[in-house]
Amino acid sequence: MISKPNIAGLDLPHLDGEDKLDRVLSSALKSRDISPPFPLSPSSYWDASYFNLPNVRIFQDATEEEQSQILGLCSQGLLEEAYFIEKAGVGYMAKMVLLAETIEERMLYALFSADEATHLAQITPFVSIEETVATDNPFLRLLADLVETQDKIVLLFVLQIVLEGWGLSHYRNLAQGCLNSDLKEVFTGFLQAEARHHATGVTLFDRASISAQSKDAIAQTLALFLQMIQMGPQSVVAAIERVKGHLSRSQKVRIFAELDTENHSGTRLNLLRSLMRSEGAKTIVQQLEERKAFQPFSPDNCV
Repeated sequence: MISKPNIAGLDLPHLDGEDKLDRVLSSALKSRDISPPFPLSPSSYWDASYFNLPNVRIFQDATEEEQSQILGLCSQGLLEEAYFIEKAGVGYMAKMVLLAETIEERMLYALFSADEATHLAQITPFVSIEETVATDNPFLRLLADLVETQDKIVLLFVLQIVLEGWGLSHYRNLAQGCLNSDLKEVFTGFLQAEARHHATGVTLFDRASISAQSKDAIAQTLALFLQMIQMGPQSVVAAIERVKGHLSRSQKVRIFAELDTENHSGTRLNLLRSLMRSEGAKTIVQQLEERKAFQPFSPDNCV
């Protein structure tokens, strides 16, 4: 019995490096001038200011070793998220090949799938291999569920218009703040492809007829995603707690305040709202505004 295909593929394992298929893949990647870099310690990728940690008292009072561990966890979290996004992107683009309505659209998505496969190969060497099989990250669970949907309009708007548009800004910021030249080059290299993916999503969405059911599904999905942004830099607080030990509610509230969570989230929410400017998205934005989905949470509500 053939099992149902895992389109998002977040839990797909890697082959052993000696496997024949892996050798063929390595040869194909070399033909694209992709060779794995030699990664450094994760704490060497972004400094404390990138995560706004210089304003956090518990971080400043930590030992040098503890600070290094917190930075390593924060950096590894960013890398793992990028890894899983690109991993899901390979499956998503392959799915869109099958959903294409013209040969040109099918060809585009086949090329986009190759883009995502290339990005995945480039980011993988920087991620701890033990962490690349499963994840309990709420955003990635949402992403995996979304990729499985059969509604092409939902896929186009949420994944290509909103998330790929957000990814452009996110990867640009990662590149600008990155201290490692190899990794900086990787993220910078993502930008041109991400711009094409986003622009294609906008073009196809603007041409489509959008049902009320699709609009409701988009609004519900985006409300869940936006709530994750509203809750501020949860991964940074989690990294601090993992290194420093249990934090009380009042300690967490204070850390979120020191991380300037409302400005941190507000900037991202404004960017995401600006990506939803298609004519067919007006009622979607209206639904989200009614839910106050573009308003950042206070430090007290982030805990």
